[in-house]
Amino acid sequence: GKGFFHISTEQREANRQRAKQTGGSWPLAMAGKARVFMCVALVVLLLLVETTAPSGQAHAVDCGSACSYRCSKSSRPNLCNRACNTCCRRCDCVPPGTAGNEDVCPCYAHMTTHDGRHKCP
Repeated sequence: GKGFFHISTEQREANRQRAKQTGGSWPLAMAGKARVFMCVALVVLLLLVETTAPSGQAHAVDCGSACSYRCSKSSRPNLCNRACNTCCRRCDCVPPGTAGNEDVCPCYAHMTTHDGRHKCP
């Protein structure tokens, strides 16, 4: 069948005419689907660069496994893990055990939500 980038002879000729009219400027001469593809590819590339860029601070704590254990007895483990990982990244600390022991990590213990409740499980 016809692929995503298949262009009919009429479309190809129209693109050539458009390229001539615009002085051969390639962004204006691109076909609609190709222009959309390039925009999506650019956004994906920017997101990849943003998420893989080093944050400037190496974490001494393995937040994933520390929070996984901390939240292992939670009634809402997904919510617990999300909050715990946020706190761990900011404080570089997770208190030991599945609850309590917050005196070991004051930053973790004192972090609050926008409405003043304790953020970290």
